[in-house]
Amino acid sequence: MTANEIRDSFVKFFESKGHLIVPSAPMVIKDDPTLMFTNAGMNQFKDIILGNRPATSKRCTDSQKCLRVSGKHNDLEEVGHDTYHHTMFEMLGNWSFGDYFKKEAIGWAWEYLVDVLKINKENLYATVFEGAPEEGLERDNEAASYWEQYLPADHIINGNKHDNFWEMGATGPCGPCSEIHIDLRPEEEKKKVPGRDLVNKDNPLVIEIWNLVFMQYNRKADQSLEPLPAKVIDTGMGFERLCAVMQGKRSNYDTDVFQPIIKVIGELSGCRYGEDPKKDVAMRVVADHLRTIAFSIADGQLPGNAKAGYVIRRILRRAVRYAYTFLGQKEAFMYKLLPVLVQEMGKSYPELEAQKVLISKVIKEEEDSFLRTLDTGIRMLDRVMAETKAAGKHVIDGVEAFTLFDTYGFPLDLTELICRENGMEVDEKAFDVEMQKQKERARNAAAVETGDWVVLAEGETEFKGWDYTEYECHILRYRKVTQKKQTFYQIVLDYTPFYAEMVGQVGYRFLLCSEFENIEILVTKTGKQPACAYRQDFASTSRCGFHGLCRHRFARRQ
Repeated sequence: MTANEIRDSFVKFFESKGHLIVPSAPMVIKDDPTLMFTNAGMNQFKDIILGNRPATSKRCTDSQKCLRVSGKHNDLEEVGHDTYHHTMFEMLGNWSFGDYFKKEAIGWAWEYLVDVLKINKENLYATVFEGAPEEGLERDNEAASYWEQYLPADHIINGNKHDNFWEMGATGPCGPCSEIHIDLRPEEEKKKVPGRDLVNKDNPLVIEIWNLVFMQYNRKADQSLEPLPAKVIDTGMGFERLCAVMQGKRSNYDTDVFQPIIKVIGELSGCRYGEDPKKDVAMRVVADHLRTIAFSIADGQLPGNAKAGYVIRRILRRAVRYAYTFLGQKEAFMYKLLPVLVQEMGKSYPELEAQKVLISKVIKEEEDSFLRTLDTGIRMLDRVMAETKAAGKHVIDGVEAFTLFDTYGFPLDLTELICRENGMEVDEKAFDVEMQKQKERARNAAAVETGDWVVLAEGETEFKGWDYTEYECHILRYRKVTQKKQTFYQIVLDYTPFYAEMVGQVGYRFLLCSEFENIEILVTKTGKQPACAYRQDFASTSRCGFHGLCRHRFARRQ
C-alpha cells in the first residue's frame, strides 16, 4: 500500500463505523494561548471535550498534521539521527464524544490492524496504565480485560504515568491510555529477547504505532483532576510509522512519505542516500524540516524572531546548516524541493498547492538571509572550539555561544548540535546569564526589537580616527532595530574615523555622507564591534544603495 492508500483506508474504515471524516485543523494555532502548535489530533476538539461547545458529530475521524518541537512534546534533537522521530508528522485518529468508550476503541483498533491491514498479531503488544497511588488512580483493569480477548497475558504490559497517562499539556483534558506496540525485528532476534522486554526501551524496531487515550479527567491549574462532562475516546496513530510497517521498511525515511523528497535532495546535491551516515542524517533532516516549514507557512505562520515564528526559523536554520555542512549547499536550495512535496501531499492537503508561491518565496528569502551569516558564524565557532580544546577543556564559554546567537543568529540548540558533533558541550548557565542581561537591557530600552545581521562583506572595522576626520568606507554588515515605534539601522564599517564617547566626554557629531543626503550618526558599541546607528526608513535606505555596492564618505566634525 502507498502512503496515500494507507491514509484513505484508515478514514474509510472508521467512516464505516459511523464516524464523520473531518479535515485536518491548521498546524499553527492562533486562538489558544496554551499552545503554539497542534501537537495532537485532539487539539481541534478541545472545547468539545471540555463541554464548552457541542459536537457536530459524536464520532469523528481524520488525519491531522501535527508539530512537536517545543514544551513537553519535543522530538527535535532526535530528528534525522534515528529512523522514526519527526518534527511535523501526521496523526491518524478517531474520536468519540460521550458515545463509545474503551471496549469499542480497543476492538476496532484490533480489527483495523489485524483484519484490514493483515498485520501479524503475534508481533503486537499493548500497554495499560499501572496506576498512580499518589493521585488516587488505580490500574486500568478495564482496558486490560478487553485486551485479554485478543492478546496473551505476556503481550499486555503495565506502563507508568509517563508512558500511559496522556496529558495535552500542563492543564487540560487527560486520562489513562493504552499503547499498541509492534515488534519488527528478525525472528532470530525475537527468539533471543522477547518483545515485551523492549517495549518503551527506545529500540528502533520495537515501536509504538497507536495510542488509545481514554479521557476521563481535566487537569486544572492547581494540578488537581476533575471528571470531564462526558468520557472521550481520542486515538492517535503515527502515520509515518504505520507506512514503514505496511511497506516492510525499518525506517520511516525509507517509505514513499520521504523517499521522493530525499531523491530530489540527492539529485540537487550530488549525494547518494545510504552511502555516508553523516550525509544520510543531513538528507533526513532536510526532508523532515521541509515539511514542517512548508505546512507552517501554508497555515499562516512566517519565520520570525518571537514565539511560533522563532520556532519555525530555528527549524529552517537547522536544515540549512545540515545542508551547508554535509551536502555542500552554499546557496539556497530547499525551496527547490517544494514541487515534489506538493506533488506527494497536495491532494490530501490542498493548502500546499494554494500557497506554493508564497511558501517558495519565504523559504528562499530565509535561506539567503541565513547563508550570508552562516559561514562567518561557523568559522567563529570553529575558532572557539579549537581554542577551548587547546586549553584542555571540552566546554565552550557560554558568553561566546551568546555572541553567536546575538550577532550571527545561531540559536543555542544549533551551537550545541555542532559542539556535540565535535565531542564538546556549551556552558548553558553562562549563556542563560548573558541572555538575562540582554532581556534586562531590552526592558530598559523600552522593548527594542533587533533583526538579524545581514552580512555584505567579511572583515573587521579598522579605526582611522587618530589620523583622519573624514574617510571613505564600505558597509560590512547591518541590521534593523525598532524602538518605541521608531526604526534605526545599525551598521558596521570596514574603516571609520568614528568612535564612541566615553564617560565624562562630550560626544562628537558624525555624518554619513552619500550623493543623496547627509545623515547624523550615533556611534555605539555592539560586543567587540563598533557600530553606527541612525534613524532611516526603507525608502531612503533603498535609495542609498544598502546592497553594499555604493561607497559612502564618512566625516566627523566637532
